[in-house]
Amino acid sequence: MKTKTIIWVTIFAIAMGFFESAIVIYLRQIVYPDGFSFPLQPIPESLATTEILREAFSLLMLLSVGILTGESTITRFAYFIFSFALWDIFYYIFLKLLINWPESLFTMDILFLLPVTWIGPVITPVIVSGIMIFLALLILFFSSVNERVKFGTHELLIFITGSLIIIISFIADYTKFILTHFSLRDLWSIPSEDLFALSLKYYPQNFSWNLFWAGIIVILSGILFFTRRNISHLKTTKIMGT
Repeated sequence: MKTKTIIWVTIFAIAMGFFESAIVIYLRQIVYPDGFSFPLQPIPESLATTEILREAFSLLMLLSVGILTGESTITRFAYFIFSFALWDIFYYIFLKLLINWPESLFTMDILFLLPVTWIGPVITPVIVSGIMIFLALLILFFSSVNERVKFGTHELLIFITGSLIIIISFIADYTKFILTHFSLRDLWSIPSEDLFALSLKYYPQNFSWNLFWAGIIVILSGILFFTRRNISHLKTTKIMGT
């Protein structure tokens, strides 16, 4: 592994985490002067659009780091998820240091806005980020001793499946709330302002912990398969080398 590269990517991700937390603090001063809480407060359409675009460009920045630092497709992916995970963790660390929020790791938060609102306890993205860091370091380690490291087809399918399950756990409660007022067919035709007005009445009811942990277990099984396969390859290479 390239220690110097990892150190600088870490510094970048931490710095980006501070910028993210600072922006959110400014937004909360504007929209939630008495402190953030559900239900959501109305915000100007231009501000909402800017916030969605900011999230999209944040992902682009992190992806750029992976592309610039990695030497292969899988190491670019590793640096991307590594920087993403650190960014997310330090975002919460800086919020806690600067405004003493969240109150606990189980405080509900808006996690993402694309393509719909993601909701979950703060601890859930932290758990996911920890696993992403672990996977990224595994990829970088195995890539340092074997330039041909890649995900097997079954491992890739496992990672995609686990990720989708976790995403569903994040959007399930909000989606259920919307569908109690509109049918799937209605969602394609109702005015956006009506949908936005309804979202302001949303209050988190139940987080899908069973789905979340199922997704985590699926991803961990994929990491296990990936690790065992690459350790076996190292042992075979060592035997053949001797």
